[in-house]
Amino acid sequence: MPETVRCGLIQCANPINDESKPVAEIAEAMVQKHIPMIEQAGEKGVQILCLQEVFNGPYFCPSQDARWYDLAEPVPGPMVERMAPYAKKYEMVMILPIYEKAMRGVYYNTAAVLDADGTYLGKYRKQHIPQVAGFWEKFFFKPGNGGYPVFETRYAKIGVYICYDRHFPEGARCLGLNGAEIVFNPSATVAGLSQYLWKLEQPAHAVANGYYVGAINRVGTEAPWNIGKFYGTSYFVNPRGEFVATGSEDDDELIVADLDLSLIDEVRSTWQFYRDRRPDAYDEIVEE
Repeated sequence: MPETVRCGLIQCANPINDESKPVAEIAEAMVQKHIPMIEQAGEKGVQILCLQEVFNGPYFCPSQDARWYDLAEPVPGPMVERMAPYAKKYEMVMILPIYEKAMRGVYYNTAAVLDADGTYLGKYRKQHIPQVAGFWEKFFFKPGNGGYPVFETRYAKIGVYICYDRHFPEGARCLGLNGAEIVFNPSATVAGLSQYLWKLEQPAHAVANGYYVGAINRVGTEAPWNIGKFYGTSYFVNPRGEFVATGSEDDDELIVADLDLSLIDEVRSTWQFYRDRRPDAYDEIVEE
């Protein structure tokens, strides 16, 4: 595997803010908006690209409308098959956060991972599901049941943590213990309390676990829900907690950074958190 890996994040706004439109039309508009940005990433030599949470639709969880179940699909399924040729064409690992239909009536918030030859490597299902005003996610998603997998891609060992997961250090540590070198967190989060935490928690995860984090957030506002402004500010942070690249608050944007994986060894040689951790003393963590 190369020591320096060029990684990218795509943040963008939903182009159709009209809930009266068919779900399929809204979803297709979002995919069509992403395709030129995916191609831009490929042309810039991005080797690992991550898209935002449920990238092929609006963030529909402010509603409790069953029509959005129609957006869900099997993983792997049509969207994985549609994006695989882009991964293969540009030799680009892709993380595709989509709405998964596991069986009739059973849905997950999922990210599929494709290797640089378009091969489907597996998926991560969002573990922590919020249920508060404006974020009625338990109406749409079951909690993930697949653990914290790490995917050995052509360029790096990567993990995925989705949106609300970022508030929980336990899974972030599991990803590190499972060998992640870069952890991607695709999100949909609006201005308010979370904006203060956005640049606090994930650099802390990077430091505590000695890996890179790529954090993605969409931009704009979405009618008819209008729960607030998605503030973008997607970024990469290194194992020292230093920001490597940061996007704007408002613009559709591709954020690109070259990540030096040898820095992981340097940081872990200084801060021996894996050596000095005490799992035998943490029984309370797994008590309900």
